[in-house]
Amino acid sequence: MVSSAPGSAPPPAMIEAEDQWIFTEEELLLAPSITDGIPAEEERTLRRKGVGFIMQVGMMLKLPQTTLSTAAVFFNRYLMRMSLKPRPGYKPLHHYQIAATALFLATKVEENCRKMKELVVSCVRVALKDPNKLVDEQTKDFWKWRDTILYSEDVLLESLCFDLDVESPYKTMYDLMKFYGVEHNKKLRNSAWAFLSDSTTTQMCLLFPSRTIAAASLYAGARMAEAEIGEDDGKPWWETQHVTLRDIKKACNLMADLYEKSPDKDGEPSMYAGLRTPEDGIDFGDTPRSMEGVQSTSQSQPPANGTGDGNATERGSEEGELDG
Repeated sequence: MVSSAPGSAPPPAMIEAEDQWIFTEEELLLAPSITDGIPAEEERTLRRKGVGFIMQVGMMLKLPQTTLSTAAVFFNRYLMRMSLKPRPGYKPLHHYQIAATALFLATKVEENCRKMKELVVSCVRVALKDPNKLVDEQTKDFWKWRDTILYSEDVLLESLCFDLDVESPYKTMYDLMKFYGVEHNKKLRNSAWAFLSDSTTTQMCLLFPSRTIAAASLYAGARMAEAEIGEDDGKPWWETQHVTLRDIKKACNLMADLYEKSPDKDGEPSMYAGLRTPEDGIDFGDTPRSMEGVQSTSQSQPPANGTGDGNATERGSEEGELDG
């Protein structure tokens, strides 16, 4: 999707296309898996594990963060249409299957394609937690994963209604930094980038448009770097960018709730410590009910300025095994 230029209003078609994938906190609690009986906390954990799978496979394949972010969006959108719980006549895809297929689709959409063999080998190694495992066309796991990804691609496309336009918050964020002349502020740039990377493991892409997420990353980065972004024609910069301060603060509060208690890799306080601020003069800093499961699990997974193993328990079948 082509991003709108900084300072100009997003095209109505772009807003309409993205709004159909934006949900309220209450609607997130009505996701198919939850309405089918999976506890909300468990459903959030499965989402987090699926995105973690995408990140680990993506790192093995040396894919850019923008491609991984798009894959995470596809993964989360799919789970707003389809359930992870089996029922008579319906056998759901495993969350790792969905994640692998979302990544396969994202590499094509973002034109960062990798050979199918490379993708399959990386998926098997990550699923089995063995980065050195020998995988080739002679192994059963290779063909199981290859066939699963190719079959699941059609399922994913149909569930997404072939809507593959995703506006990258990374590109929008960098365009905003260039627009305001702060792209050379290393601390601001790194903090904003880390904010976006950490937000990928949450459901923020379902709560806010990508432009709001990008603006929130710039707002958070400016606060962390103690930098000021000047007004534009007497208006605050976020008004010029057609984003409300309330939404920016709400997104920042969500990140603070999830990550502020996680120390960084040097043992220093998290970059999110002190980021929370009241919205419209009222403190709405409590974690949204739809994200409570994420908060309880994210404490064991440090943010982008830390390290984490991404390990978790398994659903349905054994870790790394796909039902044949």
